[in-house]
Amino acid sequence: MTSTSFDVEKIRKDFPIFSRELPDGRPLVYLDSGNSSQKPELVIETMREHLALHYSNVGRAMHVLGAESTEAYEGARDKIAGFVGAPSRDEVIFTKNASEALNLVAYAFGNPINTDPRFTLGPGDEIVISEMEHHSNIVPWQLLSQRTGATLKWFGVTDDGRLDLSADVITERTKIVSVAHQSNVLGTVNPVAELARRAHEAGALIMLDASQSVPHHPVNVAELGADFVAFTGHKMVGPSGIGVLWGRTELLDAMPPFLGGGEMIEAVWMDHSTYAPVPHKFEAGTPPIVEAIGLGAAVDYLTGIGMDAVEAHERELTAYALEALRDLPSLRIIGPETLEGRGGTVAFTLEGIHPHDVGQILDDQFGVAVRVGHHCARPLHLRFGIPATTRASFYLYNTTGEIDALVRGLHHVQKVFA
Repeated sequence: MTSTSFDVEKIRKDFPIFSRELPDGRPLVYLDSGNSSQKPELVIETMREHLALHYSNVGRAMHVLGAESTEAYEGARDKIAGFVGAPSRDEVIFTKNASEALNLVAYAFGNPINTDPRFTLGPGDEIVISEMEHHSNIVPWQLLSQRTGATLKWFGVTDDGRLDLSADVITERTKIVSVAHQSNVLGTVNPVAELARRAHEAGALIMLDASQSVPHHPVNVAELGADFVAFTGHKMVGPSGIGVLWGRTELLDAMPPFLGGGEMIEAVWMDHSTYAPVPHKFEAGTPPIVEAIGLGAAVDYLTGIGMDAVEAHERELTAYALEALRDLPSLRIIGPETLEGRGGTVAFTLEGIHPHDVGQILDDQFGVAVRVGHHCARPLHLRFGIPATTRASFYLYNTTGEIDALVRGLHHVQKVFA
């Protein structure tokens, strides 16, 4: 049932991990890419080669290795800018993950050294998030609210897993709106254009946590309407320890540095310093050099396949999974039950069975790797009155046969607890 133009078996051969067997000879069925994706040989070899033959610090050393390393590091920035449609490469800032990117922007608001009115924040001002956010897009804004006295507000979530846009949560007091582009639990793809319109009409800025969208869909930051976009490398066949913040140049120029140290400076005196232009203003110290280069290789890999093809393949998998899971008695999908406005993440509960038990049996007896728990989205689970869910998340290397293995495993789980 997979697309004839998308050779998933060929793609799987690019990923060394799928050549291994689990204990007792079980094949690996990896349905946890929403947590972290597997890595193709291209990424692994690119990083190995750089460490073995080209490694040096970047932007400092005046020798061949320094030049090669700097060229590869900055070349990765070019690739990522092109991948997400950034108008300028200098709008791409390397961070260690999406969480750091979100914290970087939150730090700019209410900072006393920043007098730009777009970033001033205090009592009476408002920050808007949503009930479906990952903790990384909740806690930084809670901390900002505590620092400044601003009010934290949020969109609720409907019973079918959509943002509840009926209430006027965004007001003339709102300074920043920060929401997930795609939920890491529900799979819901949020209406960014509508949210951006509301935010900008109120004079507010808008940020997107795109950790679950950039790896799976064609994303053009210039067309989204957002002011800031954060995403991470380890979910898009790249390494861990590397993330990206994209922001509009005029906003990045107006923001104060997040961290101080080498490379982010222009000149230093004992009583003050001046700062490098973006993006280096936000990249203090020795950066994650090899990780950035690995992310550039991941972009090469995904570009070679085509993000339209990746998205189409995942839609087929998701449609297949939604249909197959409906056959399981007492299974409840948490989130949209149709393909409309959703991605390839399906979270569910089995009545009377704790997700931890589900995950352990699937792994131990069927080699099926899923995630169980609240997936760093505890407020969302509280909203649905459940402590945890089981989550299957699909990517370009998954097959309908693996979904069949998941369903067989779930039938077995139900028999065990019958």
